[in-house]
Amino acid sequence: MNRWILTQFTTRGLDDPNLPFYSCVAVSVTGDPTGAYYRYAFTSGLFFPDYPKYGVWTDSYIMTTREFGPTVEYGIGVYALEKNKMIVGDPKARAVRFFLDSGVVPLNQIGDGLLPPDIDGTRRPPARAAAPIIGTQDDGASYGATVDAMNVWELRVAWNSKPAASLTLAAQLPVASFDSVFPCGPTSRDCLPQPGITNPDQYLDVLSYRQRPLYRLAYRNFGTYEAFVTTQTVEARPGMAGMRWYELRRSANGYQVHQQGTYAPDDGVQRWMGSIAMDRSGNMGLGFSVVSGTDVYPGIRYTGRLNSDPPNTMTLGEGTMIVGSGVQTTTNSRWGDYTSMNVDPTDDCTFWYINEYYTAAGQASSELDRVWWRVSSV
Repeated sequence: MNRWILTQFTTRGLDDPNLPFYSCVAVSVTGDPTGAYYRYAFTSGLFFPDYPKYGVWTDSYIMTTREFGPTVEYGIGVYALEKNKMIVGDPKARAVRFFLDSGVVPLNQIGDGLLPPDIDGTRRPPARAAAPIIGTQDDGASYGATVDAMNVWELRVAWNSKPAASLTLAAQLPVASFDSVFPCGPTSRDCLPQPGITNPDQYLDVLSYRQRPLYRLAYRNFGTYEAFVTTQTVEARPGMAGMRWYELRRSANGYQVHQQGTYAPDDGVQRWMGSIAMDRSGNMGLGFSVVSGTDVYPGIRYTGRLNSDPPNTMTLGEGTMIVGSGVQTTTNSRWGDYTSMNVDPTDDCTFWYINEYYTAAGQASSELDRVWWRVSSV
């Protein structure tokens, strides 16, 4: 539809528990991101819609959140926003909301986050196909999982005069063993050492500890099957972070894990906070952050594979997008929370990646640098 979306949650309910929270969404009127926007606000009631992820589906913008409210437990919010009305500025655009309450739904089925699908390519999903909502579970984490697996929820929405919607757990797919619990300290965010940093309070957040995949869940319809890819940070070897990636498929036979792998060369470099996508030919690009405690400053690298390559492997070697030259010196340790690998719709084979890094000048002013990077496939 050649539109841009800007989003932001409200926070005043954190100061006054009687005030509701909103997810504010702005949709550009045209393809110009600097032009006018239609603006909407969708409430989550007294629950704070943290860690939002957005995906574009056929007739809905789908949002998932981690929500906290007046109860002791938290939950996962899954929203469908009425896209066809939002893109024309209709003030009556509606939203459908599901709240997966951790006091009701087993924690291993929702973890600390689910991902909505985000369509790539020109082929739309099959008519009336459910939108897959994906999460992971780790049998070594604290949520009661008995097997390492991918959880697949299905969201169905019909925008009738009265919207009809459902959200159901469709599949739990066992995957190769992984460990999302990383050794960190003194807090759960102080994990990855940086060059010249001796204070563990200034180590970087690995983002693996909350049993969740990382943005995006890139979706593509190949006709005889649908494919969707995502990734998450894991402890690939003791004290070393790597990128676990997955390609799931949906066909007449249901859902399957088509291939998976953990990209983690044994070179002393931490690789984390990645994002993956697939082009029109089934080639993949995987981008991620890198750092080491000796000589690799926070920077950005990538790898990939061709559709014809042996399965379960990233075969194209590692490229460097940005060589960092500074470190993060705050004691907050927060890094990210996510990056985005996207495919250019004009040719459907050029990958664009956005991430962040530090320069020496940025270190001096405590400001991150962010970059778009383009890589073309063949």
